[in-house]
Amino acid sequence: MRGKSGFVPDNTNIKKSSGTPNLFFDFKNSIFFERNPENILYEVTSTQIPAMLGGSFADLYLTKGHIREPHWHPNAWELDVIVSGEAQISLVDPDTKKIHTYIVKPGQVVFIPMAWWHWIIPKSEKLHVHLFFNNDQRETAEGSDTLRLTPPDVLQLAYGVDAQNIADALAPIKESVIIGPPSPKTNSLFTTNTNRIKQEEVPKQKIEEIIININGKKIKL
Repeated sequence: MRGKSGFVPDNTNIKKSSGTPNLFFDFKNSIFFERNPENILYEVTSTQIPAMLGGSFADLYLTKGHIREPHWHPNAWELDVIVSGEAQISLVDPDTKKIHTYIVKPGQVVFIPMAWWHWIIPKSEKLHVHLFFNNDQRETAEGSDTLRLTPPDVLQLAYGVDAQNIADALAPIKESVIIGPPSPKTNSLFTTNTNRIKQEEVPKQKIEEIIININGKKIKL
């Protein structure tokens, strides 16, 4: 029996006897994730419009210095349409093991096949992208969840990396990132690499006193 999600050839859920369904929705009332007011992701699925079977929509706003983190959709392909700004959209081909990167501007699109690992980086100060999916209840697997939920000793066993080093490196990832980077913290590993270098590698200057004795009189230099 056919499931409700995915491609459907006709709107079999719209019938004369049920009347005209709700066909309008303001997607600003459905926030999938918000890092701040200028880095935000809205969505419209069959949860918001039940009659919209077979497809869903997301609206993404990013500013330079942020990223739609690496992720993949196990049950939907994705079509990215640039509305304004310029984006770098990258995806990994699971067959050829190659990374494909596209620099796209308004009027241009990038198609991401189902289950392909991908990410979006704004190249302009501000970026606005429409995202279309061929599933009304798309699923998303975030890279941050894969990293933070995999035990470090498993990563060591699988890849030969040091478990403690991996644990320390991934410590800042406390939750799903979705739009990165995570909000900065005043402590520990949330500081940038530059700040960490300044704090850890630049030694504090020590002030030493030099005192000489001339004919019984102490003179401080």
